[in-house]
Amino acid sequence: MKRGFDGIFTSESVTEGHPDKICDQIADAILDALLAQDSDSRCACEVTVRGGKVDIFGEITSWAIVDYEQIARDVIRRIGYTNPALGFDADHARVVVDIAQQSADIAMGVDRKNAKSQGAGDQGIVFGYATNETDSLMPYPIVAAHGIAKRLAEVRKSGEIAGLRPDGKTQVSVWYKDGKPLQVSQYVVSTQHDEAVDMEQLWEQIARKVIPVAVPYSNGMAQLFVNPTGRFVKGGPAADSGLTGRKLIVDTYGGACRHGGGAFSGKDPSKVDRSGAYRARQIAKSIVAKGYADRCEIQIGYIIGKADPCSVHIDTFGTEKISFDEIKRKVKSVDMTPYGIISELDLKRPIYSQTACYGHFGENAANLPWEQVLDI
Repeated sequence: MKRGFDGIFTSESVTEGHPDKICDQIADAILDALLAQDSDSRCACEVTVRGGKVDIFGEITSWAIVDYEQIARDVIRRIGYTNPALGFDADHARVVVDIAQQSADIAMGVDRKNAKSQGAGDQGIVFGYATNETDSLMPYPIVAAHGIAKRLAEVRKSGEIAGLRPDGKTQVSVWYKDGKPLQVSQYVVSTQHDEAVDMEQLWEQIARKVIPVAVPYSNGMAQLFVNPTGRFVKGGPAADSGLTGRKLIVDTYGGACRHGGGAFSGKDPSKVDRSGAYRARQIAKSIVAKGYADRCEIQIGYIIGKADPCSVHIDTFGTEKISFDEIKRKVKSVDMTPYGIISELDLKRPIYSQTACYGHFGENAANLPWEQVLDI
């Protein structure tokens, strides 16, 4: 969004029972299981779900011994797919595993005798973003959308709202004035439900038990749409296919900034799609947290097999409080090589399942290293 943006901006989130998010959660659970035994594991794990089937495939090089099928079933069970009548459940899903080792051509460019010269695991661009419009320095629309999605899962699992099923999506539209969020204009909540659920009662329960808890700054002027088609009984993998990495904008900033196109879940930190994006967020957040600018977007470009970025681009959208040259000097002081990022952020740990739903940045990742402000 430009500096003085006036108008409505919308972001969406999805619940953990959404087919794409099932896949992300399985992929990151596999990555964490590998890293728990072998911190040098190389993992590019993809997952698809459709009907009663789960496919796990990709490239993994590790001496860790993990039960891929059991990990998948445990994730599906934790999400809440335990009823065979839904057409997809933890005990009856057919799980197919097709894993190969990482290409030696890639390993040749990444592995080094001198660890500090480790090359990037792929070419590509990554973006990081921060804005001072919320306490977490994330855009307000995605913060609200995540909050509602997370609350939906809470009231489903606790039984506070009866008859809900795991699949769901949320959407929040926000009025902006001079680039600052003014008020919410619309909430959209689509939640899978049992046949017997009454839509009017569900609307009332969402309005009373979900929105005010998830979005404490909400106001009564916003429109609320609950299951706008009037029915959402069939959902999850029984109704739609799922795939890892298909919710890139949900995972990041809700569309408030650009995206490099690389997914996160299922990838070990040697892949700069993930680690580079985490570092870019940390840099952008640090610029805003330190008061150097109200908003900041960082782009980092990488070449496969090369350690140093081929480019670093900074945009503060005219909101900088100190000279732009000084901001550039501060950014330049940060190590953006794969080795530097992985070692300084201690990324070879099983910490990734936490990020597989409700966002890789902001409140959902508040305790993770890339959300910690740099001393720059």
